[in-house]
Amino acid sequence: MHTFLLAAVPTTLEWSPKVAVVMVLCNVLAIAIGKFTIQNPSTGPAMPSPEMFGGMSLGAVLGTTSFGHVLGAGVILGLASMGAL
Repeated sequence: MHTFLLAAVPTTLEWSPKVAVVMVLCNVLAIAIGKFTIQNPSTGPAMPSPEMFGGMSLGAVLGTTSFGHVLGAGVILGLASMGAL
């Protein structure tokens, strides 16, 4: 049973600059989506450089970048399984 479970685990992709670019693009996309969909993006503590993040608060930036990492992990795994990365 143990060897069957090991065979079921897919191989993971090693880090490369291509993987980093995909993750950065997914985070930028998530920040853009959050900027236009969060009702009050500037409510709460401000970021040190709010103009870099579109005036969004710390909570909004943390939420959108968390979503960006989940999105990026899915995109990276999908691209890797297709052989594109």
